[in-house]
Amino acid sequence: RREGAVIIGFALETGDAVVAAREKLARKGLDLLVINDAFEPGAGFSGDTNRVTLLEPDSEPRPLPLMTKSELADVLLDRVEELLDGR
Repeated sequence: RREGAVIIGFALETGDAVVAAREKLARKGLDLLVINDAFEPGAGFSGDTNRVTLLEPDSEPRPLPLMTKSELADVLLDRVEELLDGR
């Protein structure tokens, strides 16, 4: 890991997605984990939209509304910028 890097992971989960994702976040030492629920309508790999939950160490899960994948990319890049500015 390079000094100052922001490391983001992505997880496709089933069942209690946040519990499984929180373990993955800690195990991999991530700064941010983007959780996809495999059973969420309108989300996933096959469509143009997604609904995810953002998870960070020592923070509550942040569910995002259904949005286009382009909009989601903007949200993620904004969050990375915030994390970089805070370092």
